Amino acid sequence: MHNDIKQALEVLKKGGVILYPTDTIWGIGCDATNVEAVKRVYQIKQREDSKSMLVLMENPNRISSYVDEVPEIALDLIEVAEKPTTIIYSGAKNLAKNLINSDGSIGIRITEEAFTQQLIQRFRKPIVSTSANISGEKPAQNFTEINQDIIDAVDYVVEYRQNEMTKAQASSIIKIGADWGIQIIRE
Repeated sequence: MHNDIKQALEVLKKGGVILYPTDTIWGIGCDATNVEAVKRVYQIKQREDSKSMLVLMENPNRISSYVDEVPEIALDLIEVAEKPTTIIYSGAKNLAKNLINSDGSIGIRITEEAFTQQLIQRFRKPIVSTSANISGEKPAQNFTEINQDIIDAVDYVVEYRQNEMTKAQASSIIKIGADWGIQIIRE
């Protein structure tokens, strides 16, 4: 795993795109602060950049660097969540402009998965996480289901967990409005 992290880190630092396992499904990722890298992810997915993607962080303490205000309820939700949960915050900042929703919001998930935690910790910035599929196609449940076009398009494919055959689950998605109202988008 150590060498894998080192290689993925080098690619991220150069503005490259990686294919990696997350706490949910396999993801296509890049530096969440790099506009050009984010643009490449949209191209690989053949997706319009009006559809936002989420970012992964390894520690809830980092959220305040990327959103104007972190509601207390968000930290409570992160603490009690029994499965990976993406929270959509308003007032995104310090991220690639083409990553932020047109309403100024961004989806952030705190990863509990060992590989992504270490990678993000060492990278010291959030990374994009979007399902490893062409837009409109079914998301891959495990590495063997990933479209070869995606594997060929990224700069580095993480070796860790490629042989796992368990079916991955997408995260829950909860949106916290500007008025702190909570809306469950996906359970």
